[in-house]
Formats: sequence, C-alpha cells, structure tokens
Amino acid sequence: MRRDHHPFWAERALDELNQAWARHFLFPQFDTIGAGARFLGPNFVEIQGPNVRVADHLHVFATRQNPVSICVDPYDGGVGHVNIGSYCVLSPGVRMRSAIGIDIGDNCMLAEGTYVTDADWHDAYHRIYPGKRKPIRLRDNVWIGDGVTICKGVTIGENSIIGACSVVTKDIPDNTIAAGNPAKPVGELDGDAAFSKREHLFAGGRPYQEYKDEYDRGRLQGNTLLGWARSRLWPTRKL
Repeated sequence: MRRDHHPFWAERALDELNQAWARHFLFPQFDTIGAGARFLGPNFVEIQGPNVRVADHLHVFATRQNPVSICVDPYDGGVGHVNIGSYCVLSPGVRMRSAIGIDIGDNCMLAEGTYVTDADWHDAYHRIYPGKRKPIRLRDNVWIGDGVTICKGVTIGENSIIGACSVVTKDIPDNTIAAGNPAKPVGELDGDAAFSKREHLFAGGRPYQEYKDEYDRGRLQGNTLLGWARSRLWPTRKL
C-alpha cells in the first residue's frame, strides 16, 4: 500500500479496540503493568510464565509476521524474571527468554528482531536445558538496533547504542557505540550532551493521546471512507 487511506476516525477506533483488547487479554498476563501502556497488534503479543513486570508507558508494536514474545522459563520453579522500565519500546519481532533475570532500564528502545536471552538453554556437552545462566541488564536510554542478539551475563551501559545484527557477548560501557559479532566498541558518545529521550514525549503534562491524534490527523488528512474502500478494492498509483 503506497500510503495509509484510513480516515482518522477509523484509525482512532481501531486504536481504541487494540487497547481494549490488550487490557482484557494481555494485562492479566503481567505481574505488574504501569500506566499508559499501549499495544499495536496486541493479539500478536505473547507473555509466558511468571515475573514479567513493566513500568509506565511501555509501547509494544507487533505484527502477524513478527510477533513479540516474552517468556520466563518455569525451570526451578520460575526463578527468572523480566523487568522493563518506563518509556520503553518493543518493536516487531522482539523476543526475550529468561531463566534467571533480565532487567531493562528506562527509555530503552529495542528495534525489530532483537533477541535477549539470559541462558544458553543447551551446553556443548550438557544438552539438557536451560544450560548456563547469567542475568542481563540494560541500563537507562539504551538503543538496540535491528536483529541484535544479547547473550547471557551482559550489561549494556547507559545511553549506549548497539549496531544492527550485532551479537553482544560482553559488557558494553556507558556512552558507547558497539557493533559486530562479537560486538566491540566502535565509537563514543558525550555523556554530558543533552539526549532526547522517549520520556520527553510525555513531558509538559500533555497526554500522549493528544500528541498521537495530532500526528494521525496530519498524515490522514483528507481520507474518506469511500477512498479507503477504493484503495482496497481498486488500487492505483493515486490510491
């Protein structure tokens, strides 16, 4: 589809339906879930196991082709956990697997296809699950690129960025750009610089819904129900 032909009112209705679906079916799967959580494609989000906790304003985007999955393994009575801080984003295809503990700070962004696992699940000789386990920690304002794998025992420092398709096997310091397999530092960030963060979307007392409505009205301006139907049934370069 060359562009989105939904009328604004239809987009808003679909969004409200998604949030209602999430509140009814998804929210009970979390041990705790903070205010302002929003889900796009909530029926493609899977939460398995206990001890999954998220703070305020988590945004999750999932699709049929790239579902989002968070699993705490029940091995040893479910000692693992996943804790996600405020203002975080999980993009399509994010997977988290915990046997001992994954802790994600505030303002973290996990891009499409990120895989976070705190266990090997099978060792080279001892091939009975879950294998070796070490906790993972992402500190505040970490940005994880597309297709990154974060392995057991890793801590990624505040503000750091992990390049696309990297495999993180060792700790990454604060204010560092890292990339590769295995990921290694390739650049530095100024820790004293003014970082824009996702929490700034919620600053000033303006509800996020107002911000989203303003954006959607702009990009969907002029769309009609008839035009939407025509774009679905008889698409052209104009539709």
